[in-house]
Amino acid sequence: MAVGRATVPAVDGRTGERPPVVRGRGTAPVHHGELLQGVFEGPGGVPVRALVTLPCPLFTTRAVFTPAPHGGGGGVTVRPAWRRKARRAAELALDGTGLGGRLEVTGDVPLGRGFGSSTSDVLAAVRAVGDALGAPPTAVEAARLAVRAETASDALMFEGTTVLFAQREGTVVEDFGRPLPPLRVLGFGTRPGSTGVDTLALPPPRYDRAERARFEELRALLREALRTGDAALLGAVATQSTLINQHRLPVPGLDALLAVARECNALGLQVAHSGDLAGLLLPRTADTGPARAGLRRAGIGECWEFTVGG
Repeated sequence: MAVGRATVPAVDGRTGERPPVVRGRGTAPVHHGELLQGVFEGPGGVPVRALVTLPCPLFTTRAVFTPAPHGGGGGVTVRPAWRRKARRAAELALDGTGLGGRLEVTGDVPLGRGFGSSTSDVLAAVRAVGDALGAPPTAVEAARLAVRAETASDALMFEGTTVLFAQREGTVVEDFGRPLPPLRVLGFGTRPGSTGVDTLALPPPRYDRAERARFEELRALLREALRTGDAALLGAVATQSTLINQHRLPVPGLDALLAVARECNALGLQVAHSGDLAGLLLPRTADTGPARAGLRRAGIGECWEFTVGG
């Protein structure tokens, strides 16, 4: 499925000359794990696994796509070569055009931590191809391509709003239609020395009937938190999601982290359910000193912070 079904003519019909190669550029953000993740009622009442991600401005992926001068037969080469998912995404975006080319992907996103590095690569690649073709992909188109390229995707393409996203279907279960309320996030790693987590190697979590009912309650609370701009309610939703999902990829020392959250009057605790990231959610204007001190007492030294929301 080519982005926008655009094609580049091999020869200019008026001059008989080949048009200049148009180099396309694309960027993509990252996220900081999830605010909510579980099983929810989807279209037609069918249960679907879905998540709500926490945007993060700390890192960016950049991609440059240069179409092959003579079409290239639809093949794409990528640098660095190990970014195979980005290459696959570019090929899918070019499907039907007969074009190929060279894709270069750069960025400083830590791998396997829960920042959504692979989706960031894929999204930047799709946007670069769309830019070269003069047909920027919509968020819905980018999501579908991302899932085809990497099996499970994050919702990085839905910027400016908050969505409940079915990560293996590439569809929006619910668009809440609002950005997050103002928050300060004090992030940290929960597994010092971790080399990352293979998301697709994790078995899908099983939730019982009571947990599924609780997820629907949390979905409603999140909807209300976004409608009213209630950061404290959003923090409570993130904490409850963390507790329910503790049986999937357990967060080491979770009780100690929750104690730190209480001591520093944090709004909540969020984690990456397929990584080692976690974050204390604080009021936008909060002093992070007490939270940092509490984390040091819990054995966590390295921290970073950023703000999200209006």
